[in-house]
Amino acid sequence: MNTRTALFSLAIAATLSSAGQATAQEHSVSMALDWTPNTNHIGLFVARAKGFYEEAGVEVQILPYADTAAGTLVANGVSDFGHVSSMALFAQRAAGADLIATYAVSQSETGRLVFDGNRDDIERPSDLDGKIYAGFGSDWERALISAMIQHDGGEGEFEIVTLGTSAYEALANGAVDFTLEVATWEGVRADLDGRPQGAFYYGDYGVPDQHTGYIATRESWLEDNREAAEAFIKATQRGYAYAVDNPDEATDILISENPDALTDRDFVRASLQALIDGNFLRSEDGAVGLLNPEKMEAMGSFLFENGILRDMDGNPLNERPDFTAFYTNELF
Repeated sequence: MNTRTALFSLAIAATLSSAGQATAQEHSVSMALDWTPNTNHIGLFVARAKGFYEEAGVEVQILPYADTAAGTLVANGVSDFGHVSSMALFAQRAAGADLIATYAVSQSETGRLVFDGNRDDIERPSDLDGKIYAGFGSDWERALISAMIQHDGGEGEFEIVTLGTSAYEALANGAVDFTLEVATWEGVRADLDGRPQGAFYYGDYGVPDQHTGYIATRESWLEDNREAAEAFIKATQRGYAYAVDNPDEATDILISENPDALTDRDFVRASLQALIDGNFLRSEDGAVGLLNPEKMEAMGSFLFENGILRDMDGNPLNERPDFTAFYTNELF
């Protein structure tokens, strides 16, 4: 009897082991990046390298950055999830795209308006009237900067030259007067290079605070793959939290996973520290990944009131959307 019991126990153990292996391969999702790998993506790579996705029963394929925007890849079914900017989420959803935010990568705004710190003719946003802005080609930029200048008592009139990422070189050599940057990336790079910068933060001049970036999916996909989505989001949240608590290890993971794109460890580590010190990846009250309803409503309203949100035909929306439909916290 003892032998038979032992054999039965071994059989059960083998079955449970096989079931566990099946669970580990139960779900498979793809995740599109919005840019080349950087510290905004660090939680994804940490979660994969530390086995958090595997433990959650989900296999995650992180797609390389492509010329097509991540939001477009997601809305068209090319990728299950994507890292999208705040502007992309609101604009594409308003135009009818099947897109819904499921994770807030940054708990507050990481962007800022910058100019040469050695200049003495720019002391406040109203001084930017009539000056040259190096931009990136979106309607959001004009609305944002005009609002800041007008909030400070200026006219909100300035010249725009669209340069893309060349804007930072143009600012450094004096070809333009100001641009926008991510304080935790380009701003950190400028500090390490010893390049003094002056900066105005959006929230100080009439622009509502926002989550700078999101992880989004298709609402239709979410309805059919709820379990996979929950597994992915919860493990991703764990990855970002781990990066905040273990910045040196997280930095090494991000670089080892992307050796061709990231070669300057000091820069990457400093960028991560800026994200930690600014409570961007984890808010002061401990929130990681959660979307703030008040921020979503405030930014959506700002974009609507400034005519940035347009329908599929390119016409400004006449009716304010229900912004609660643009995001969900139900996967945590």
